[in-house]
Amino acid sequence: MQAIIKRELSAYFTSPIGYVYLAVVWFFSGFFFFTGSLMSNRSSLNPVFSGLLTIVTILTPLLTMRLMTEDKRHRTDQALLTAPISLAAIVTGKFLAAAIIFTAGISITLVYAVTLSFMARMSWAMIWGNYIALLLLGFSFLSIGQFISSLTENQAIAAIGGFTAMMGVFVLDVLPQIIGNQRIAGAIRALSFISRYEPISSGIMALGSLFYFISVCGIFLFLTARVLEKRRWS
Repeated sequence: MQAIIKRELSAYFTSPIGYVYLAVVWFFSGFFFFTGSLMSNRSSLNPVFSGLLTIVTILTPLLTMRLMTEDKRHRTDQALLTAPISLAAIVTGKFLAAAIIFTAGISITLVYAVTLSFMARMSWAMIWGNYIALLLLGFSFLSIGQFISSLTENQAIAAIGGFTAMMGVFVLDVLPQIIGNQRIAGAIRALSFISRYEPISSGIMALGSLFYFISVCGIFLFLTARVLEKRRWS
């Protein structure tokens, strides 16, 4: 698995994807920090995390669009599938490489938190809650995007599909407000990423929400492995 992770990390920086992703995330996080915290004299990073939620939703498909399509496009997928490594290791290794880049992007928020701590008392429970919530949400997005990437060999289609799925996450949060049937609305609300995200971002480590995000990652990584298994025997 380590070889897969190293290979994928290298691929992010032999192409512009890794640089573009990190540059955009760090630029906007700095902008939100300057305008939402420093300029307004607030000892809170809530504006930064709120802004980053939108940014990572838009940019996550950049990290996943090439995860599975690249091997198919260069016809190296069969060599990978017949290598002495399990499908679970292949899928997990690629996922972890994307997760490392994602984590590197949002970890800049911890630098901002330390900077503010020299000026005012910080609510570290809220900061860690926001950070963990954004990580879990981002990892879930990555697993979904990786699955979509496994279904096509076209990076553009994988990116559009991933972005559509990310937008669908936010639609799930709106639908219960316009659906009259309370049972259906409740079922949709139970699937909402944002309703699970909010308690954790408030510093409440709700086990149900933690389990939900971990389950989403596990389910879509499993589905990606099944797609590869089907391709291996086709």
